[in-house]
Amino acid sequence: MGKKPQQQAGLGERARLEITFERPHLLGALFGQYDQNLVAIENRLGVYIAARGNKLQIEGEAEAAARARDVMTGLYNRLVAGQEIDGGAVEAVIAMSSEPTLDGIIRHDVAEPPKVMIRTRKKTIVPRSATQVTYMEALTRNDIIFALGPAGTGKTYLAVAQAVSQLITGSVDRLILSRPAVEAGERLGFLPGDMKDKVDPYLRPIYDALYDTLPAEQVERRIASGEIEIAPLAFMRGRTLANAFIVLDEAQNTTIAQMKMFLTRFGENSRMVICGDPKQVDLPQPGISGLADAVARLDGVEGIAMVPFGIGDVVRHPVVGRIVQAYEGPDA
Repeated sequence: MGKKPQQQAGLGERARLEITFERPHLLGALFGQYDQNLVAIENRLGVYIAARGNKLQIEGEAEAAARARDVMTGLYNRLVAGQEIDGGAVEAVIAMSSEPTLDGIIRHDVAEPPKVMIRTRKKTIVPRSATQVTYMEALTRNDIIFALGPAGTGKTYLAVAQAVSQLITGSVDRLILSRPAVEAGERLGFLPGDMKDKVDPYLRPIYDALYDTLPAEQVERRIASGEIEIAPLAFMRGRTLANAFIVLDEAQNTTIAQMKMFLTRFGENSRMVICGDPKQVDLPQPGISGLADAVARLDGVEGIAMVPFGIGDVVRHPVVGRIVQAYEGPDA
């Protein structure tokens, strides 16, 4: 664990807090291999943590020490609830502990296990930011959901996971996963191979999410049977998509006409999720993105949810959040 911080002039009031854990057999998973979880919390929050049997002592500035206590309590309660924790979960809970709340420093959504989760064949997925809680609730409640924000916030991954969950429980008959085949001005005609070969590279993030939530043989079998359809946006024209969970990724690269076409494919007993980052438009011709236009037109319409993500919701490696902030500024 880290070196004990020295008292410095000008720092806030210091505190020493203690936590007692009733299930010592969980402490190995809680602390992490070679105490890596404790070290991460010390480094991120500027506190000193000492383990004594089934007790932890936390010392540092009062607010930082309280946050560290909330983080440790939250991670422990997740283990008690049967959830696994890893480095990403630790970073996510630390990030959630910094978000403002009317309750002050102690956050109930940090200290308690998440109440919303997505169960798939391969894993149970829990929210890793406060916005992901809102998003996951919207995925079960609203007909059409717009997920807006930077890379690494889990927009597409959680949408695909929810789609898989509903497919395996039988609440929908098929998944339709799509994105516009537009990337930084490249054109499909110049790529080698048939149409599948041309579009597959653009759909790779969707494939990655599928293979992370379903066994590989089930992905292949369900694609072959038509239960899972992965196709470029142009293939949606002229269809009515009923009894389906539909996900459109990279929606900022749609034109206004394409977005209208896609939204009007919505059919009975379906759910539609539109994911995109309005700040990362790669349309070859200048003009208004179909995503930006749809958000302006549909915000506040009954049955449609808008979930905006920010830098604080980035759940990839912490450096991804810093990269996004460097490019887009602190208020991105």
